[in-house]
Amino acid sequence: MGSFAIGLLLFRPYLGKLADERGRKIVLIIGVLAAALAPLGYTIATSVPVLMALRAFHGISIAAFATAFSALVTDIAPSKVRGEILGYMSLVNPIGMAIGPAIGGYLQESAGYVPLFLLATALATLSLLCTSQVVTPPLAKAISGETNNGKSKFWQIVLSPRVRVPTIVMLLVGLAFGTISTFVPLFLKSTQVDLNAGLFYTAAAITSFSIRLFTGKTSDRIGRGLFITIGIACYGIAMFLLWQANTAVDFLLAALIQGAGGGTLIPMIVAMMADRSLPQERGRIFALCISGFDVGIAIAGPVLGSVAEQVGYRNMFGFVGVLTVIAIMIFFTQSSKDLYSSMRFALGRGRDAYTINEC
Repeated sequence: MGSFAIGLLLFRPYLGKLADERGRKIVLIIGVLAAALAPLGYTIATSVPVLMALRAFHGISIAAFATAFSALVTDIAPSKVRGEILGYMSLVNPIGMAIGPAIGGYLQESAGYVPLFLLATALATLSLLCTSQVVTPPLAKAISGETNNGKSKFWQIVLSPRVRVPTIVMLLVGLAFGTISTFVPLFLKSTQVDLNAGLFYTAAAITSFSIRLFTGKTSDRIGRGLFITIGIACYGIAMFLLWQANTAVDFLLAALIQGAGGGTLIPMIVAMMADRSLPQERGRIFALCISGFDVGIAIAGPVLGSVAEQVGYRNMFGFVGVLTVIAIMIFFTQSSKDLYSSMRFALGRGRDAYTINEC
C-alpha cells in the first residue's frame, strides 16, 4: 500500500495540471492504461523491488482516473444539481470496493493469482474501450498570464485558504481512514473478538453506499458545510468507538458510522472544491485537495504503527479520534473568510464565501 500511495502522491498533482491543460479524456485514458498494464506486471514480477515499482506505477491509475473523472463530471453537471450528480457518480466507489475483493478472493482461491491479475487487466481494458467513447466539453481558456507563470499560479492555489484548509482536513481524515484500513484486522486479533475483518469493511461499504443516495441532493439545497462537518464527526465517533470496543457489535457499529462518514465527506469535499474552482483550474484543485487524503493514508501505517507500539492499538484509535476533533475545529473556524462565516457555513446556516459563480 505504501508503494501504491507513492505513485498517487508523485503523479496526482501533475495529472491534475494535465487534465486542465490537455483535457480530461487523455488523463482518463492514462488511468485505465495503468490499471490494465500493472496487473500484467504482477504476473511476471520475481522480486520485491520490482513489485514495489509496479505498485507505484499502479498508483497512477487512481491518481489519473479519479482526478479526471471528478473534473469531467463537474464540468458537465449543472451547478444547481452538482452535489446530487457527484453523489450519484461516487456510488460506483463502494460498489467496486464491495464486489472486487469478493470476486478476487474467490478467483484467487479457486484458480490462483495469474487468472486474478488477467481478469483485472481484462476489466481495465473494457474500461479503456468505454473511455475511448467519452465525449468531453471543450477546454476552458486559460487565465490570462497563467501559461507563462505556472509555478506562481500553483503556489497561489496551494496557499489559498479555499484549498489549503480542506486539504489539511483531508490529511487528518486520511490518517483516520488509513488507520482503519491498516490496523482494524490486527486490533480484532489482539482483542480476540469473534468477527471477520471482512464483515467490518462490508458494513462500512453498505452505509457508504446508502448515504450517498440522498446527501448530495440535500447539499444542493442547504450547502456542503453541514455534511462535511457530519462526515468528519462520523470518523471521530468511529475512532472513539473503536477505542472502547470489546464486542463484535461495537466493531460493527463503528464500521457503520465510519462508512457513513466516508460516504458523506468525500463527495461533499469534491462538490465544495468544484464550487470553489473555475473549469481551467479544477483538475489541479481536485488533485491538490485529495492529495491531502493520499498523504494521510500513506503515513498512517508507519506513523501510527509507531504510536501503537508505544500505547497499543486501542489507545492509538483514541489518539486518532483526537486528530478528527482537531479536523472539525479547523473546519469550524477556518472554512470561510472569518470565524463567524466559518461557523455558519460548517453548521449549514450560511453560504460558502469561496463559491465561484461561473458565467
